Amino acid sequence: MIVTEILGNLHDGDAAAAYGAHHRERVVLPSADLAKRIQRVRTDHGTELGIRLPAGAPDLRDGDILAVAPGDPHGGAGKAHGGTGNVIVVSVEAADVLVIAPRTLGEALFAAHSLGNRHLQAQFFGPDSEIGRAAGQDVMVCQYDHTVQEFLDRHGVPYAREERVMAVPFRHAEHTH
Repeated sequence: MIVTEILGNLHDGDAAAAYGAHHRERVVLPSADLAKRIQRVRTDHGTELGIRLPAGAPDLRDGDILAVAPGDPHGGAGKAHGGTGNVIVVSVEAADVLVIAPRTLGEALFAAHSLGNRHLQAQFFGPDSEIGRAAGQDVMVCQYDHTVQEFLDRHGVPYAREERVMAVPFRHAEHTH
């Protein structure tokens, strides 16, 4: 089967209601693969899929519905779950990240500037986000790297090393010198 469009997302109310009773097969992807338009994947039940999304399509997200099948004609998961069928869903692997929580604006600017000079991929979250709420403030999140951890330790910038599902893939910034 080749997937050419996303049918919805289980984190959205309408899709969750429509597919809530379906048996779920998961395609587990690392965050970096969310940005790939063309890839071959296998579900946790062994189903192989090709993904070929058109140019300009949004990146994959945790909970994206790739396919809906009427159920296993051999008495498998579809019939075991009331005959509702199967839904194949993207599940994003947790990533090893550093959640950086500077105490002052100056410390935030120093850390962001210093890490930006390394062309580090980073994401920023406010205190109203799940990650920011856990820290109680604005935070910067980057993929774990021992040299970044050493830098933060050396300069006394507060951080926590965590396993987090990152909804948006880290991307390299394009630049020239």
